[in-house]
Amino acid sequence: MIDGVKVIPLRKIADERGVIMHMLRSTDEHFEHFGEAYFATAYPGVIKGWHEHTEQTQFYCVVSGMIKLVMYDDREGSPTRGELMEIFMGDLNYVLVRIPFGIINGWKAIGTQTAMVANCATTPHKDGEMLRYPPFGDRVPYKWEIEMK
Repeated sequence: MIDGVKVIPLRKIADERGVIMHMLRSTDEHFEHFGEAYFATAYPGVIKGWHEHTEQTQFYCVVSGMIKLVMYDDREGSPTRGELMEIFMGDLNYVLVRIPFGIINGWKAIGTQTAMVANCATTPHKDGEMLRYPPFGDRVPYKWEIEMK
């Protein structure tokens, strides 16, 4: 587990009318403050990343489909510096993931349908606050290919 990352199980409440999917409430112990909320989609096999926020903490939840979220701790002085962490999340693992600023992260849509990720961030988007790295570069020691075991 990377220092500062939290994985919080979420509730889905289903009945004959549909489903309510909880994400984040101001009364949750892990709530920090609200900056902005947005949704991002990716088609199967598409990779979004790498990126690193310098001020913004993110709270990711996958509301449809599945993703592989990968995080890398390259923060100076962190007790988990150099650690990688993978989380498979979405329809089959409905969780909220807190990603602190300074953690390099990216995600890949997996499975056969478009994935939709909701992000509730602690600050609004600001130009220059996010650093981007190529998904197949050498900044993060990770390979996105499927590993057949």
